[in-house]
Amino acid sequence: MKNRNILISGASIAGPTLAYWLRRYGFNPTVIERAPALRKGGYKIDIRGAATVVLERMGILADVERASTDMRGASFVNKANKPIATMSADFFMGREGDDVEIMRGDLSGMLYAATCNDTEYIFGDSICALVQDNDGVHVTFERGESRVFDLVVGADGLHSNVRALAFGEEAAFIRYLGCYISIFSTPNYLNLDHWELFYNAPGRLANMYSARQNKEARALFAFTSPPLQFDRRDIGVQKKLLADAFAGVGWETPRLLEAMCDAPDFYFDSMSQIQMDRWSNGRAVLIGDAGYCPSPASGQGTSLALVGAYVLAGELKTACGDYNTAYMHYEQELRPYVEQNLTLGQKMAKEMVPDSQTQLWFRNQMMRMLPYLPWKGLITKSILQPLREAANAITLKDYQ
Repeated sequence: MKNRNILISGASIAGPTLAYWLRRYGFNPTVIERAPALRKGGYKIDIRGAATVVLERMGILADVERASTDMRGASFVNKANKPIATMSADFFMGREGDDVEIMRGDLSGMLYAATCNDTEYIFGDSICALVQDNDGVHVTFERGESRVFDLVVGADGLHSNVRALAFGEEAAFIRYLGCYISIFSTPNYLNLDHWELFYNAPGRLANMYSARQNKEARALFAFTSPPLQFDRRDIGVQKKLLADAFAGVGWETPRLLEAMCDAPDFYFDSMSQIQMDRWSNGRAVLIGDAGYCPSPASGQGTSLALVGAYVLAGELKTACGDYNTAYMHYEQELRPYVEQNLTLGQKMAKEMVPDSQTQLWFRNQMMRMLPYLPWKGLITKSILQPLREAANAITLKDYQ
């Protein structure tokens, strides 16, 4: 086995999943994470189709199912919090079979627990330089001593540090989809019981749902906007941008924005995709959002991270560590699956935040009538089919 020592940047979902499979196949992974500890916050995420097969082969699908959010349904409401339309969670999120929804922090914790005993984790540090030669990749860290690895993997998200160092500036690969998204924790003061509420105004979406067995809640905001210029590390500026965007919108937004001030897990970013012609450059390679972020609107980012990590590790095993062969087959296996999910993300982003009152009215009328239509089954199938096809657009090899 060649090229056994592999550095993975990012300890969220893709990174620990890759570490699990690499260790299982005889490689020696090291995971580095900029945060000082495992990130426990985050929003609820869906795991669908092929991604559930990855969890099953890891032996943790049953644990993930036990930690499911168990959401029962969702309601679209008006300013007075009166339901406009209500639907089941499985229908609303397009779930079927073994598909499951879990809090991002819970899944991250499970993946870390499955790998921390035999994988080196370095928290509170980051890569600041990569130099490749015939001996490997010479890595300079912000804090730790320089080291040499055989391969380097970027599993570090939309604003990937590894991608910037190995492929070039982010602007060449990021595609803005026209809106911004923010998520943070808030008290469950509406006493939501495994339920979520959506309120729309033109170009604005506010969403609140219960979490952790109704002991807490999450607030999600999305709004359309021209591209904004802001410092990604300046949380204060980001909170002001969100507050300004929802000033005077009504419903529960004033109270939720008040809770934002003390939220320990505030997140704000553009709704964007990463589109690249190739995911490897020499000994460096990208997985998950770093290489092919489909945007949160797709609901498929976690699934792509799990599947991408599984396929990359499997191809490295099959190629006995020959990274040129492994990276080529990794792209061949994964590219059609990724492209279908990128297309899905573009479609869903357009529908997530209707721009006009007319669009909102038509959507609300359709949702109100759907349960009573004799052909509702055909309509439901046509609505959910693109999501289900994208989630199952790959047949996973059994690399064992």
